[in-house]
Order: sequence, then C-alpha cells, then structure tokens
Amino acid sequence: MQTTTPLPETDRLADFAASLADTTDAMAMTYFRKPLDIEAKADDSPVTQADRAIEAEMRTHISKAFPTHGILGEEHEDARLDAERIWVIDPIDGTKSFLSGMPSFGTLIACLSGGVPDVGVISIPPTGERWTGQSGAPSRFNGVPCRTSGRQNLGEAILYTTSPDSFDAAGLAHFEALSKKVAMRRFGGDCYAYGLLASGHVDLLFEMNLHPYDYMALVPVIEGAGGVITDWDGQPLTLASEGKVIAAASAELHAQALAVLGHGKPQG
Repeated sequence: MQTTTPLPETDRLADFAASLADTTDAMAMTYFRKPLDIEAKADDSPVTQADRAIEAEMRTHISKAFPTHGILGEEHEDARLDAERIWVIDPIDGTKSFLSGMPSFGTLIACLSGGVPDVGVISIPPTGERWTGQSGAPSRFNGVPCRTSGRQNLGEAILYTTSPDSFDAAGLAHFEALSKKVAMRRFGGDCYAYGLLASGHVDLLFEMNLHPYDYMALVPVIEGAGGVITDWDGQPLTLASEGKVIAAASAELHAQALAVLGHGKPQG
C-alpha cells in the first residue's frame, strides 16, 4: 500500500493560498468591466460589491480549512487576531484600476506566523500572472523561479509609485528627491508593480498610507526573489507599521534609497 508524506506546514499553507487565489481570480473576472455599484468608504476610497463578495468568499474558505486561524481583511470585520497564524487578505488591490477597466489590479493573500508573513501571493486575474513566495524558498512567477534585477545603483533604477496623490507634503518631497536620483520614474500598478520588481522589470518602489492587507503578501514574494522590502526607516514591515513602504531590487539599492530619505543602512 502506497503512503504519502504529509506536506510541511508552510507548503500546505502555500498550496491553500494558491488554491484560494484560483477561486478569487475567477470571481473577480465575473465583475471586471461590468456595471458596479460604487460606494465611498470612511477614507473616501471606493468599494464595490465585488470587493465585499470576494472577501466574504475568501473568509469562508479560510475559516473552513483553518478554523483556529485569524483573518484580517479590508472589507469585513477582523477575526481572531490573537491567533498564532493570521491570514491577511485584500480581495481587490487597486480598486480604482479595477473600476476604470485597467487590468493591473490584483488579489493579495498572506499568511503570518507570530506576526511574520511566511506565505504571500500576488495574483493578477486579467493577465493570469501570479507571484508566490514562502519563507525558505525562492519566489515563483507562474510556477517558475523569479529574481529581481539585482540592480545596485540608484542612477540606473526604475522607480514606481502607485500615485503621487497618496503622499502628504513630506512624502512627496521624499519621492521627488528619489526621483532626481533614478533613471526613470513611473506611476500606477498597485500590487502589480511589486510583482514586476520580483521578476526584474522594476527596481524600486516607494509608497505611503498603505495598510497591512496592502503590503503583507508582498514581503515573502520580494524577499524570496532577492529583494528587500521595509518601512522608510529600514525596519521590517509588521501589522503595526505606519504604511510607509520601500522595496528595492537589492540591499545596496535599498541602502542608497534610505540614505536619500535621510536614514542609514537598513536594520538587519
């Protein structure tokens, strides 16, 4: 009688996250470029029935598979945040892109252990592109290992941010200072840009006013591809971070960017 060896815990969680992304991708495409009811949340950001329906489905799947795990999401009430393992989910990252028919929105899925993200998924439903990361393993793009560009000099780097509208005056000043040092700056992308960084097409990302469901899934993907992602002080991103995020293709590039911001080398 043939027996099978159980998957290690992180592998099992990663497999579940990929399966969950399959479900959410299919749901998102049933709403994409269709008439939607749009509401403004308390922070004036838009939300639709698609965001809420997809997150509700995600929560149902997670609770059924892992009833003791916590869930933190954008659209529904958080649950069991004192649990050892917490899923951090964003059903549609880039709702403004989604609403305007741009195929750059994505679904973000992370699983944290003791507050540290060890599984992350960036899935882009319209294009069928997906980046996955987990602790101790190389990140993958559609199943194939991927790497950042490894670029080390600001003067050669491509810098992205989703929108300058997200910055306050100080943040905008930092972004302009970085922009003067790099080869090129571009706007847009939301989570898609972080996938492009993991695959070597983008070198530096700089954002503020993000929430844990915006950045937690990015951490295993960027780090597993050889990049660095921290807050603007060079500290690891946590559930309590302020939402100021900088990601770079290499430790050297990251350190140069922090220096422009007036900080020293990233904390190890």
